Amino acid sequence: MNISNEHTFESAIVQSLVEQGGYTKGNAADYSPELGLFKYEVIHFLQESQPQKWEKITAIHGADADNRVIQRLYKELDLRGSLDVLRNGFVDYGVRFQMAFFQPASTLNPDALALYEKNCLKVYRQVFYSKDNRNSVDVVLSLNGIPVATLELKNQFTGQNATNAQVQYGATRDNKELLFTFKKRTLVHFAVDQDEVFMATKLDGTKTYWLPFNKGCNNGKGNPVNPDGYRTSYLWENILTRDSWMEIIQRFVHLQIEEIEFEGRKYKKEKLIFPRFHQLNAVRKISQKVLQVGIGTDYLIQHSAGSGKSNTIAWLAYHLSSLHNATDERIFDSVIVVTDRKVLDQQLQDTIYQFEHKSGVVQKIDKNSEQLAQAIGYGTNIIITTLQKFPFIVEKVEGLPERKYAVIIDEAHSSQGGEASKKMKEVLGSKSLDEAEKADIDDYTGDDYIREQIERSATARGRQNNISFFGFTATPKYKTLEVFGNKGADGKPEPFDLYSMRQAIEERFILDVLDNYTTYELFFKLTKAIEDDPKFNKSKAATAIGRFVSLHPHNLAQKTEIMIEHFRQVVAKKIGGKAKAMLVTGSRLHAKRYFEEFERYIHAKGYQDEIKVLVAFSGKVLDNNFPDGVSEPELTGYGEKELPEVFGHDEYKILIVADKYQTGFDQPLLHTMYVDKKLSGVKAVQTLSRLNRTCPGKEDTFVLDFANDRETILKSFQPYYEFTSVKEDVDINHLYDLKVRLDAFQLYTDSEIEAFARIYFNASTKFNNPRDQKMLYAFTDPATDRFKAIDKEEKRDEFKKGLRTWTNLYAFLSQIMPFIDSDLEKFYAYAKLLQMRLPKRDLTENLQIADEIALEYYRLQKIKEGSIELQKGENGELSGVTEAGLTRPKEDEAPLSEIIDVLNERFNTQFEEADKLFFDQIEAELLMDDTLQTQAKVNKIDTFKFAFEDQFINKLFERMEQNQDIFEKILDDKAFGDVVREIMMKSIYRKLNV
Repeated sequence: MNISNEHTFESAIVQSLVEQGGYTKGNAADYSPELGLFKYEVIHFLQESQPQKWEKITAIHGADADNRVIQRLYKELDLRGSLDVLRNGFVDYGVRFQMAFFQPASTLNPDALALYEKNCLKVYRQVFYSKDNRNSVDVVLSLNGIPVATLELKNQFTGQNATNAQVQYGATRDNKELLFTFKKRTLVHFAVDQDEVFMATKLDGTKTYWLPFNKGCNNGKGNPVNPDGYRTSYLWENILTRDSWMEIIQRFVHLQIEEIEFEGRKYKKEKLIFPRFHQLNAVRKISQKVLQVGIGTDYLIQHSAGSGKSNTIAWLAYHLSSLHNATDERIFDSVIVVTDRKVLDQQLQDTIYQFEHKSGVVQKIDKNSEQLAQAIGYGTNIIITTLQKFPFIVEKVEGLPERKYAVIIDEAHSSQGGEASKKMKEVLGSKSLDEAEKADIDDYTGDDYIREQIERSATARGRQNNISFFGFTATPKYKTLEVFGNKGADGKPEPFDLYSMRQAIEERFILDVLDNYTTYELFFKLTKAIEDDPKFNKSKAATAIGRFVSLHPHNLAQKTEIMIEHFRQVVAKKIGGKAKAMLVTGSRLHAKRYFEEFERYIHAKGYQDEIKVLVAFSGKVLDNNFPDGVSEPELTGYGEKELPEVFGHDEYKILIVADKYQTGFDQPLLHTMYVDKKLSGVKAVQTLSRLNRTCPGKEDTFVLDFANDRETILKSFQPYYEFTSVKEDVDINHLYDLKVRLDAFQLYTDSEIEAFARIYFNASTKFNNPRDQKMLYAFTDPATDRFKAIDKEEKRDEFKKGLRTWTNLYAFLSQIMPFIDSDLEKFYAYAKLLQMRLPKRDLTENLQIADEIALEYYRLQKIKEGSIELQKGENGELSGVTEAGLTRPKEDEAPLSEIIDVLNERFNTQFEEADKLFFDQIEAELLMDDTLQTQAKVNKIDTFKFAFEDQFINKLFERMEQNQDIFEKILDDKAFGDVVREIMMKSIYRKLNV
């Protein structure tokens, strides 16, 4: 047999399917192009699997039964499609035939198992599919006589590959032929070579949309080397084997129907969804793990944007709801899907209805928490809700029986690691307390009862034996990995399943938003506008000056011109003239003023017919021309809920935003992003990723960034490009260390916390009851009064920041703590309410210096353009909580003229290397610093870093006049500055510990 032709490859696949895959060889000549069926196979299956029904239909049709039944099946396939007929059968003269029997979820029904064995899967070679020509397709798979898949094979030894197979499908496989007609017969078509697999569910000539069906290789596209054979052998050795293939048809493939309104008429757009490899693999891998380890384990699924998370979640919810253990008991009583995406609930219901063909399997919670409580209480199979509803259930659910729950969280971030997650666990893990038994124990006191309630509250934060969490996200934060991640070989948390950003980009499911990235830098010079030279806090003055420049009318006008003209000349031509852009601003006031400047410029230039602009921000913004504030709807004329749909209209081209639409907003026509806001970390990834959605005609994206350097953006994206883990494990002792430092303020007493806890954790306490509520006020009043008595604003800020840090840290750590500390739980409850009561800082106290300075010189310069290259083969690591500190750097005051000089030099100097003497002098002064000497002795270097950086910056400011070039280099060039700081920190720490 010749190794260099397709026949050999074809033989290998057929042989594997027959010998190990559960198929039998079929006779290609049995295929009827007129019927699109293997007629004799259909009749044989019906007679063998449903003999009594066949007798009935024979009594009705007589000798013509074969033809009459086939004609009826043909008509039903034509009307409903092969997927619906395979799942639900067809009726002829009142006789209902099944066209397939699927494997039951449990083994309780032996008859169902016997019928499953009646299915006949056949593999055919070289099937001539047309009555008009002699074209043949390499391989056809059938189920009970209905063709369900075709494969076109290419052997690379002949110089052809899967791409040639795709071309062949597009050029010679006419979709008017029944074998290739959308949804009527074949469910999926595979283009296969020895290295890669591609699939399509609808053949449409050269416009056919091919999806990769590859495992991925080193977190990128393609398939890994297979030491035992072809890279693509998983397709026929795993995916297409009998049990796997039957499950895919039964529980994965579905018809997605979308209603589109055009010129007042509604049209249906149908898409047959076949799972991509990573979707299928994730659902099966999770299901197998649950069967293996049971309930109580959490799972993090890191699937990139563009991975089809909605479908994966729908499939997983359905699979988990029907999982049975070895004793045929349901593993989960209910599956709860927590999401804020409105499209997901309808998609879930539509998808699962196709699987079950009955209503009531999925319940959407769209009314109130009482509705959610009832759904949980009744054991509804699949419940869809929002996280916001969970905190309100606790008081509504009384005597909820203990059940087993799977909780799927869409876009799991650290917000699921706080109080709302605790409430969720309290509800799902609640157990009725049998107080009658406790009454017989002499030493069981009221204090014991209160202690139990405290421990129950603490336990609710940890992992529950009756709940498994499944968190989906493209960008896990450190806390997300710690809470949901699985321990890897190195003991660090990692995703249970990964579909990387790199693979999604290489497989063209999303676009690379860093491929066309242009950065601008602002150079300016300020002068004093007053004769005096008053002293200001350095940090506050620098912030005030930065705000003055960013909101200066000249700055806004210059940037507006750049953006509008760039949009008109470049962006407007993209995506067939439909491209849109987003401007991300630093504040609501910036968004409002940019909107006004855009409107002014557009009208001045007469561009009204070309470009319309929208703005989005929350609440009302106060400004000189709106002293009482102005809202988004007042500026745009549209309600907040209307705006996303309105932005989809052709005439609206640019959306200006301030902390809205930067996450979870999908507008495929969004091509360009203008950035005038500092971004870093996961926020940078989520914001810029608004551009990555694909659509017909969208070939690239563009970012124009006024505010961020390329190195920061690179470091933000790199951890999420491939595999994401953490640098270090979190140290639970930080909770105790920070608590000691909070105690040192002497604002609360142990007795006050104890008294508070006796009320707060008493099950009979009603927080909306005036009698109970006033006691909580009474026990937090003393600390509130002591706080108000603190003279120095810095000390008040230190305590508030420390208290907020501690409560956030505890809410996170308590979910992964291997023990329960009731004292910390009591303090947490107390601190949460105390934090709410502490007086908020008056924002009018922010330093205002606009009248004291003037903008003398301004230059906006393009720094660099082109791709920001992410590194392949690097595992991303996220930093976590190394220490939750309280100390605030001492804020020195300096003359206004000095601060202005520093900033002028920072933004308008040519950089050169500084001499060694400059560093020697700074190092000598740092070694003499009393604070650093103490900190170096009692802390590890990771903790010492915080104190060092404060003092380093101070020394830098003090010596900036000696070498302003190097001063600027450290502050402006982040990469250079980081290296300098790290080398000097390690040197000083080592010398102070000699």
